Amino acid sequence: MKNYKNLIFYASVVSIFSILVYIIINLGSENLEITHAPQDIVSERSAWFNFIRNMASNLLSPLSILLLQIVVILLAVRIFGWICQKIGQPTVVGEIFAGVVLGPSLLGAYFPEISDMLFPVSSLDNIKFLSQIGLVLFMFIVGMELDLKTIRNKAHNAVIISHTSIVLPFTLGVFLSYILYGEFTNKDTQFLPFALFMGIAMSIAAFPVMARIVHERGINKTPLGPVIITCAAIDDITAWCLLAAVIAIVNAGSFSSSFFVILSAILYVIVMFKVVRPFLKRIADLQTSKRVINKSVIAVFFLVLFLSAYATEVIGIHALFGAFLAGVIMPSNMGFRSLFTDKIEDVALVLLLPMFFVYTGLRTHIGLLNEPHLWIMCGGIIFLAVAGKSMGSALAARFVGNTWKDSLTIGALMNTRGLMELVVLNIGLDLGILTPEVFAMMVVMALTTTFMTSPLLTLIDKIFKKRQTETEEVEQKKYKILVSFDNSDMGRKLLFLANCFIRKRQAHSELTMLHLSEGSLLYQNTLDEEEEEMFQPVIDEANSLSQTIVPMFKIGSDPHANVAKIANKGDYDFLIIGLKESVFSKNMLGRFLGFSNQLIHIPNYLLSRLANYKRWRKTITAPIMDEGTRTIVSKTDMPVGIFIDKGIVGIRTVFVPILDEGDIFVGEFMERLAENSYVRITLWDPIGLTDSSIEFIKSVRAIKAVNPYLFQLWNNNIPIDSDILKKQDLMMISLNSWKKLEDKGTRWIKDAPSTFVLTN
Repeated sequence: MKNYKNLIFYASVVSIFSILVYIIINLGSENLEITHAPQDIVSERSAWFNFIRNMASNLLSPLSILLLQIVVILLAVRIFGWICQKIGQPTVVGEIFAGVVLGPSLLGAYFPEISDMLFPVSSLDNIKFLSQIGLVLFMFIVGMELDLKTIRNKAHNAVIISHTSIVLPFTLGVFLSYILYGEFTNKDTQFLPFALFMGIAMSIAAFPVMARIVHERGINKTPLGPVIITCAAIDDITAWCLLAAVIAIVNAGSFSSSFFVILSAILYVIVMFKVVRPFLKRIADLQTSKRVINKSVIAVFFLVLFLSAYATEVIGIHALFGAFLAGVIMPSNMGFRSLFTDKIEDVALVLLLPMFFVYTGLRTHIGLLNEPHLWIMCGGIIFLAVAGKSMGSALAARFVGNTWKDSLTIGALMNTRGLMELVVLNIGLDLGILTPEVFAMMVVMALTTTFMTSPLLTLIDKIFKKRQTETEEVEQKKYKILVSFDNSDMGRKLLFLANCFIRKRQAHSELTMLHLSEGSLLYQNTLDEEEEEMFQPVIDEANSLSQTIVPMFKIGSDPHANVAKIANKGDYDFLIIGLKESVFSKNMLGRFLGFSNQLIHIPNYLLSRLANYKRWRKTITAPIMDEGTRTIVSKTDMPVGIFIDKGIVGIRTVFVPILDEGDIFVGEFMERLAENSYVRITLWDPIGLTDSSIEFIKSVRAIKAVNPYLFQLWNNNIPIDSDILKKQDLMMISLNSWKKLEDKGTRWIKDAPSTFVLTN
């Protein structure tokens, strides 16, 4: 009855007030309008024409064009970034290349009509200003990435390496400017700013990209890691200070005139460190929560950021330097920096920064390099850039006592230029120092030097790969288990499960605990805190079990594919992972999303199918698994154990159903479990594998030999009900048998205890 009352009330209110609105509108039209336009009868044809005309007008409005540009830009950078990930390159390489593709070098050259429609000249200012905001936020994050305490503690050899890696390419850049000046400069460009700017452009390094590569390759865990990070940080600080001085000279017109600009910049830096920094630290210390930042505090820090950028722009050393310094003076508390970075990183790097890549691409006319001598000059620039930066770093590193391998590794990483180079080049083009031809050459150099970093590191590793000693060969024969976990709670349970298979044979086994983090796109300083948070409970569990483990913490853009890669490369015998139930299996919306997700991943499926049809089938026949688990299972070369936790607290009883003829391999795992753990195994074999497979029979006999009282072969004539399953601590089953349970629609899956699904 209450529902009817609500319906009647709702209908009455809507009807009464609709009638009142209609009456008022009619009265106003009749009594208040002084002139009346002739009411023509509009035909259906003219109405349709007006609709099309309005739609065409809306399509050409500045807002519509900008929104379309954002869509195209985001799609392009995601696609090219994905391609670069697949070939082992940093995503920034693909994003830079996407900008070049959308510019006049490719899209404008071969599809000018589409280019003019997507990026009309009148709309470029919108992209420019959005990209500038993105760069301000980006440089702010880069500044926060720098840890001044770490730099001070490790600055001894790093300063020598870093400044040598600046001085040598800077000198080569000045030498190059002597060759380029005149033919490749504007008429009113003076030689001094051009020479200084070319030196800066040749000596800059991409600290954010370098830090990402160092963590992805695990170099940060070696003694070389902190040295490289410190070198890159010092390189960035020095290069940006030099760039600020060069910009001051250019804007002032001469070196003597720039004195007041440089003096103002020095005073600005002093105020930021001595006044603003303590003020911000006090505000950060007042934060009562370590997980949440008050909105008023966020507003203060953003205000400082944009005031700093504004101040340096007014002084004459560019807004980006102010944003960079604002990041440097942020409170040194790493948790606070991480929280604040999370507030702006996604918007800055995912939405606004791609605008900068495309804006750079729109200004890059590779087609201007249309003569052989121009490409020869471009090749010379690349050669001098690589030789100056990499060899300067490597020789300095060797001089201070590093091995040749470490020295060349430092050289390869310091040669990475990436996005930072593009920032410098765009400043040079805006100031009129660089011509479009030189700008295009330098963009090609930035792409080349960034692209070659990963292959160079791989080549160095291969050249200096040590021969395995006899001891290492013996260690390779150990039974090696890799456990991949997403959180510490699951890590403890997976560790306990893995320990059950090797508890009494630890001297002949090796257990590696792996946590893969996607990490921050830029901010890397909190990774040590994340590692400690993830591994400390796992290490405590290992100590309680007297189990020796090898912790492994890595970051990567595709954790699931990297788990398989690490497992295969490490030559492990068994991989154990925890299952996250698929979000695409609960309801109609979930199934629709799952179908959409499968369409998106069709290219991956086709590639996998061409490579290995059997392995591809394995990824699509297991609806219990989420998409990440399917990726791991499809790409690994060893058995995988997938743990489904239903509140396990211990393992005393294990139930093993055999429902598929291919379950022979399960016998090996039952045997290992019986040998290493005091558990009772109940085997249910309705297909008679214990009668038909000699290999499986041997495993059963080995289990009985350990302790016949802890093994039970279930009578096939007695059905398995829910009560029997609930008495078990763990069900160990093959993936094929699990699939058959699903096909039969049995309630086992619901009633089963914690389950360990095995793939061969």
